[in-house]
Amino acid sequence: MSSRRSIMTLFSSPTDAWSHRTRIVLAEKGIAIDIVNVEPGRFPEDLLDLNPYHSVPTLVDRDLVLYDSRVIMEYLDERFPHPPLMPVDPVTRAHFRLALYRIERDWYGLVDQIEREQDKKQAAKLKKILRDTVLQSVDLFKLKPYFLSDEFSLVDATIAPILWRLPRYEVDLPRDQAQPILRYASLVFSRPAFRESLSEAEQEMRLA
Repeated sequence: MSSRRSIMTLFSSPTDAWSHRTRIVLAEKGIAIDIVNVEPGRFPEDLLDLNPYHSVPTLVDRDLVLYDSRVIMEYLDERFPHPPLMPVDPVTRAHFRLALYRIERDWYGLVDQIEREQDKKQAAKLKKILRDTVLQSVDLFKLKPYFLSDEFSLVDATIAPILWRLPRYEVDLPRDQAQPILRYASLVFSRPAFRESLSEAEQEMRLA
């Protein structure tokens, strides 16, 4: 049975932001894992058997099967505690979880809509909303080197895939207004683990 693999396996889309943030966490922690690239609509039988929702990312760790990206990220952070990607203090941790919730709901929700939208006019509206939503957070990027923190966290692993994909969605942040976000993006994108996390398709998103 595929759930009894000897090495941890991640079923991951090479272009999906939800999968990408999971791969960033794996790279940050240096976890040895077998990554199986899954193309949209072409799910391997293993995955269809393991995950009732037929979705990616899906993590298989021996008999454990996880198929929600946040659950996967938090599991990896707890199972492989070094380096820690969430604060120990419960109040700060709650703030980080709330930030994760808002980014997932607002940023990832818009990206999912953009990916599905067939109408060009409606897609353009959604891209403008995404641009404005990202810019609304600009003051938060001024406070610390990373998002609300001096250290890289699960929140940064969640923000980075969206910022990386902005050119793909033809979202151009105004340099004067977005300087703190652009500085932050440059810091995160230069991390060796981030570069390692990129699939070939994701690398091409930034090739001009």
